[in-house]
Formats: sequence, C-alpha cells, structure tokens
Amino acid sequence: MNYWIVKSEPFKYSWDDFVQEKRGVWDGVRNYQARNNLQAMKLDDLVLFYHSNKGKEIVGLAKIVKEHYQDPTTEDERWVVVDLVPIELFPKAVTLAQIKADDRLQNISLVRQSRLSVLPIRAEEFDIIVGLAHD
Repeated sequence: MNYWIVKSEPFKYSWDDFVQEKRGVWDGVRNYQARNNLQAMKLDDLVLFYHSNKGKEIVGLAKIVKEHYQDPTTEDERWVVVDLVPIELFPKAVTLAQIKADDRLQNISLVRQSRLSVLPIRAEEFDIIVGLAHD
C-alpha cells in the first residue's frame, strides 16, 4: 500500500464538498510530477486531504477507489485523474505548523515540495500524522 497527500484550496474544493459528493474525481492537475504521482496511485491506497492556502492543515482521510484514467476536463491525453472517497474527518486537523515543528516529519514531501498538489508520503509519516489527528 502507498500513502499520499492531496491538496486543495478549501474555497475551490473543501473536505465538506468532498463529503457531500461522496466520491471525488481528482482533476485539473497540470504538473508532470503531480500527474506521475496520480498514475502511481493504486486501488485502496490511503490519502490525506490537505486544505492549502486557507487553513494549511490536513483535515481528513480518503482512499483511492479508481486508478488513473483520462482527465475529463481536457482532451489532452497527458493528464489523468483518480477517484477518491472520504473515509474520516479527523477529530483534530493537523496544521502545517505542527508538521514543521515535529522532528519526525522534517523530511516529509509536504514541506520539501510545497508547491505540488499530489504528494507521496512514507508509511511512518502517515502514521505520525494520523496519530496527531487523534491525540
């Protein structure tokens, strides 16, 4: 199993929007590295949902329910999407400030590659964040 972070600006597509839809299509990615990460996602991989810009916090847990396919928002075959479903709204959001302050998370991709909208994370980092959300 792989672990990921997806980032969305909450005024464009929030966790609440995602939950209301019950199933989200992660579309509109136009960065090659983020696209490659979408292509690497596998069925049932777990995904942390991050509110970027406003909030700057991981708010919930989702999972991949459909692996990559052509992005329906463009005819350009280079771009793909995945489908996700929400699993859990975290009891406590995990802020970017918390992540940066935690010595165990100093190498997390969220900090090192802050501009990417789809990021891989290691299993240990995933477990730490989920633990912080449930403290």
